[in-house]
Amino acid sequence: MKKIQMVDLQGQYQHIKETVDASIKEVLDSSTYINGPLVHEFQADLEKYLNVKHVIPCANGTDALQIAMMGLNLEQGDEVITADFTFAATVEVIGLLKLTPVLVDVEIDSFNMDIEALKRAITSKTKAIVPVHLFGQCANMEAILEIAKEHNLFVIEDNAQAIGADYTFSNGTKMKAGTIGNVGTTSFFPSKNLGCYGDGGAIFTNDDALAHTLRGIVNHGMYTRYYHDVVGVNSRLDSIQAGVLKAKLPFLDAYCEARRTAAKFYNEAFSTNEHIITPKSSSCGDICDTCNCHVFHQYTLRITNGKRDELHKHLLAKNIPNAIYYPVPLHKQKAYVDDRYNEKDFPVTNLLIEEVISLPMHTELDNEQLAYITETILDFIS
Repeated sequence: MKKIQMVDLQGQYQHIKETVDASIKEVLDSSTYINGPLVHEFQADLEKYLNVKHVIPCANGTDALQIAMMGLNLEQGDEVITADFTFAATVEVIGLLKLTPVLVDVEIDSFNMDIEALKRAITSKTKAIVPVHLFGQCANMEAILEIAKEHNLFVIEDNAQAIGADYTFSNGTKMKAGTIGNVGTTSFFPSKNLGCYGDGGAIFTNDDALAHTLRGIVNHGMYTRYYHDVVGVNSRLDSIQAGVLKAKLPFLDAYCEARRTAAKFYNEAFSTNEHIITPKSSSCGDICDTCNCHVFHQYTLRITNGKRDELHKHLLAKNIPNAIYYPVPLHKQKAYVDDRYNEKDFPVTNLLIEEVISLPMHTELDNEQLAYITETILDFIS
């Protein structure tokens, strides 16, 4: 059995080596390292794939979130609501812009923003909602859009973990994750479902005026060289990373399907163990063959018998990498502690940090590896 890795980027690269190498060589031969042709080609390809009018590439996913908020002209003290159970980048940029983060609890099954908690958190100072599409599936965007419309709020999708996923509305309409709100953002960090070989990110919108503003912000506020029309930053996707992403984008759907196949194996193996709760699709309740609602950036279990930490150590001893996303909720992080928060408002998040564990999940997992992982876990949690 080959070595099990949390993410096997080398194995994935070997399957597309010629295509990726050719893209990188094209950049090296042209020496157009910033805003070269491959950046614009990748942008156009991603716009077509997502069926969105505007993709604005940038340097990383955190910048994408910050730039999106800058483009919406949010002002100091404006409240921005987001989920408590997620990576810190989401709340980090709210703080950097001197906005006021408002953290809310999440749903027990999807790990995404709890709609009732969202409703309770809205005040006269609320200006935006940032749903995080955690681990590979969308938050309840239909409900979020209705709430945003009622209260005249912006919706900024943090789509760093769910690129390629579909969201299906109650009327059957489908949209790609990240293209549903006023603006969406993503990360192309190497371990993402669509990852480059360094840092990268992008912003999505169907709003022409907002797209124009965002394009200026990412490039020092310039539309014409040395003429600065808006306050901007230096956040551009370099041409080599764009070349890698252009080469990989045609494989994104196949990558997501490979992850779903691995997730099905896991789910079936753990289905009869009362102490293991497998991830659910919020759209169809399971991992089905007819939708693309969960793309499994992470495969995250809940271990309910109090032995999650022991399992974590046991797996490492058996050469099975695993991770705990996330061990500390945002409302308890030193940087974001606030007297406004009450522990009783975060029952699900506080439970999840004691129970969740994420298993190897990537495009190169084979049945021998999956069998070893699942058997090792089942032997430990019998």
